Amino acid sequence: MPMTVVPGRFTPAILSIGSRLPSFKYAARRVAVFVPRSAASISVETNSSVDSVVEKEKDILACPICYNSLALISQPNGLVGSAASGTQLQCNTCKGSYSGNETHLDLAVASGSNQYTEPMPLSTELFRTPLVSFLYERGWRQNFIWGGFPGPEKEFEMAREYLKPVLGGNIIDASCGSGMFSRLFAKSELFSRVIALDYSENMLKQCYEFLNQEENLTNKENVVLVRADIARLPFLSGSVDAVHAGAALHCWPSPSSAVAEISRVLRPGGVFVATTFIYDGPFSFIPFLKNLRQELMRYSGSHIFLSERELEDLCKAGGLVGFTRVRNGLFIMLSATKPSR
Repeated sequence: MPMTVVPGRFTPAILSIGSRLPSFKYAARRVAVFVPRSAASISVETNSSVDSVVEKEKDILACPICYNSLALISQPNGLVGSAASGTQLQCNTCKGSYSGNETHLDLAVASGSNQYTEPMPLSTELFRTPLVSFLYERGWRQNFIWGGFPGPEKEFEMAREYLKPVLGGNIIDASCGSGMFSRLFAKSELFSRVIALDYSENMLKQCYEFLNQEENLTNKENVVLVRADIARLPFLSGSVDAVHAGAALHCWPSPSSAVAEISRVLRPGGVFVATTFIYDGPFSFIPFLKNLRQELMRYSGSHIFLSERELEDLCKAGGLVGFTRVRNGLFIMLSATKPSR
């Protein structure tokens, strides 16, 4: 898996929402990314100095164990790792090792384990299956319209309004699934780097395939696919400008741990935008709903949110402020920011 360096880029002319980029510092930023072998035909600027590549990447990637910076430790003949199948990184502090494959960089805590396996809650494991990963953009996600979700393009436009303060920076599409929003962020060219992050290996494979099929996506080199746990994000503290989580909050095993991690990696003034389902209004009159919710969470790992105040408290508990939201039936899009210093 060759490693390349490309200029972080954006086109101010395409900012149809009429806002200007908050800072010109993003125009000068150079972004280190991991390009799969099959994407070698993409014309990008190649840097022969491994040290230079690693230096450029230190601004964001981190060890998921100790949160310290990572270093590239081998790259034989353009391929790295013990099986020569992907990039191999090592933590400068705890010496944890992580590698990449043809589709993504694996930065989950236990990714280097040969014998140890750790099953996740049912709601997480469901999306790791090949069948659900394949069906997600082929009917599964489209059914969300019955819950009030307006559709990916409209949701993207809504999220873009919340993300105005950080346009030109980097963005993590957390729990990206098959990359529906990762592609929209990349095609918009509003961000210097788009990180498509998910815990499901099969979702990331689908994401990789959809990216390669996009004929109108000219800056594929600015998209990085990463496998990681949402509650143990492999990024340096204060290194991320924005985090987006589409229809994911209710699937996280511990939303409070996840939001706290998002707060940690966001820079001061960074923005968190998420969508989920909320069961308030007439649902609040259902007897024993709160007790039923506890049982559902215990066995499936899914969460049912019963009020806007609950989501606001979740953001506050994680260190985020300025909670705001938009509603449509069961659909809610929320946003909160990392306090400025």
